[in-house]
Amino acid sequence: MRRRTFLRATGATAFSSLLAAPAFVRASGSLQKFKFNLGWKVEASGAGFLLALQRGYYKDAGLDVVIDTGNGSASAISLVAGGAYDCASADLAAMIEFNAANPTAALKAVAIQYDLNPNAVIVRKGGGIVKPGDLAGKTILGQPFNASRKLFPVFAKAQGFDPASVKWENATPDIGDTRFVKGDFDAAAYFYFTGLLNLKARGLGPEKLTVFRFSDYGMKSYGNGLVANRKSMAEQPDAMKAFVKASTRGWIEAMADPKAGAAAVKAREPLADQALEYERLKLIVDGSMRTPDTQRNGWGAATQARLQATVDETVGAFGIKQPMTAADIWTDQFLPAAADRKLKA
Repeated sequence: MRRRTFLRATGATAFSSLLAAPAFVRASGSLQKFKFNLGWKVEASGAGFLLALQRGYYKDAGLDVVIDTGNGSASAISLVAGGAYDCASADLAAMIEFNAANPTAALKAVAIQYDLNPNAVIVRKGGGIVKPGDLAGKTILGQPFNASRKLFPVFAKAQGFDPASVKWENATPDIGDTRFVKGDFDAAAYFYFTGLLNLKARGLGPEKLTVFRFSDYGMKSYGNGLVANRKSMAEQPDAMKAFVKASTRGWIEAMADPKAGAAAVKAREPLADQALEYERLKLIVDGSMRTPDTQRNGWGAATQARLQATVDETVGAFGIKQPMTAADIWTDQFLPAAADRKLKA
């Protein structure tokens, strides 16, 4: 599972020692140094960025981009806030939680990666759970800072049952996946594209599973976005614009040609299973990225209604007390023109 972790209020100290780090460092020649964190390991979720790097789009934009792997959204957000990275792919709910705990270091998203939220709960067919309400009183696999577990209260309340009625089981992802296949848990909380492939690899194919995607049951929140360093946005806006524009091009092409996206993943990580990453990328694109909104507004764009829903749902799920608006978490000043965001047929 792509294991999303959420930074607690005590995480403020995790980045404090990095605050003095420079956001940009002039690279050799005329290229501007720019550091980006994938937020996770090298897999299909980073295909668009890796394709842009492979095809020279960042270099063409005047950037020397370094792309590093990450260890979950909370870690990536902390590193961006501390200045170690200019930008990262991270869950917007994790960013909102971080901002609430660290208002003086609050970040903003500059582009949307997952237009539909990929959080989900997966159950076995024939196991007695046929609708979301049947999860009441059941046992669900999910680590404490798993994004799907954290946002489960929003999902449960929308379905009319008490989220406190479920019992959560905390097991390491690999062990948890194996135990779920054996029947130790009634359900498992995942990003849908990670859970389906994890379980398929253990012999439990999609045809044997039912996926309750939160976005299919009332959740309007965005998923991952590109979260940006405050100093980078303020002091080097042209570099941020160039990065977002080149990344947009990379993702538009990866969405149009997932085989090329999977090949870029393989080129970066020789041990990656290219066929598996192609399958994962197809799931990501078809389920979270190619949507009516992105078809209409292009890759990376956001609407005020969806942004405010992201704030409201996250605030409700995490019990955040301070008021927050869409303007506190988002800026469109770095997005390319509409023509450059348009998806390919």
